[in-house]
Amino acid sequence: MEAMDRLHMTDPSAGSHRMDKYLRRLTGKKIGRERVCRLMRLMGLVAVYPRKRTTIPGGLSGISPYRLRGLDINRPNQVVCADITHIPLRRGIMCLFAIIDWYSRKILVWELSNTFATEFCLKCKMV
Repeated sequence: MEAMDRLHMTDPSAGSHRMDKYLRRLTGKKIGRERVCRLMRLMGLVAVYPRKRTTIPGGLSGISPYRLRGLDINRPNQVVCADITHIPLRRGIMCLFAIIDWYSRKILVWELSNTFATEFCLKCKMV
């Protein structure tokens, strides 16, 4: 179980199939996928991977124009952008939402959450 925990830390996207292969290479013994699955469930290990079909078809009509083309960005707080980053952890994922200044490339505000709820992004307001 200790080896499974270490392997999960090195590759959090490994499910029972891949974990079984890793353990077979590590120990030289056939453990069996169902036993690995049962042990992973017992330890609370879940493979971290993006959900299928994360985009909703037909949501936006057309492509939005790029409004910053030709704009000379020459001072701070002239243009800011938002970024959402998924951080894989041992027991799931965390979401980091940040507002970044394009000129200085500094993070102005940020918020960390374990959900993808809209409210968590709205809490990250510019001061």
